Amino acid sequence: MALTLLRHAALPLQYQRRFNGWRDIAIDENLFQEQEIAILKQIDFDFVYTSDLSRCIQTVEKMGIDNYFTDSRLREVRFRDEIEGLSFEEIKQLPSFKPRYTESLRRWHNYICDEHPALFEARIKSFLQDLPKDKEILVCSHSGTLQKMMLYLGFTKNKIDYLEWIRIEHENL
Repeated sequence: MALTLLRHAALPLQYQRRFNGWRDIAIDENLFQEQEIAILKQIDFDFVYTSDLSRCIQTVEKMGIDNYFTDSRLREVRFRDEIEGLSFEEIKQLPSFKPRYTESLRRWHNYICDEHPALFEARIKSFLQDLPKDKEILVCSHSGTLQKMMLYLGFTKNKIDYLEWIRIEHENL
């Protein structure tokens, strides 16, 4: 089976480089880079799954895909209300911020997230385990969610840009 992981299209500039977990923000259609997904548009996917948030749904629809499944398990990690929508620079100015939070991924996650790392990982694993076997699948989701999927499947990537995609052929899929 082949699994293609796609990050949603770009958000309006005022929302970029911010912690936009469960906020339902639309893409900026003027920033949609058609050439970035031209190859994907040529693939006949058996199944297409997307986060239930607008930015992912709009991305697959802009690709001309109208037969897809939404799944809330594909959402980004849930950030604390105090963090949601802020940039890193704004977070550093919060009274609750301590420089030691950036010393490890675990500390950082515990500070910015309202969702325990084990719960975030469990919903990603649950989604992957429920996928049909031996199929050509496209998943459109969020950067953190896709990074967690790749780690679970044995791949590492620090950052995935808007409309960037990775194709994974995996024996366990």
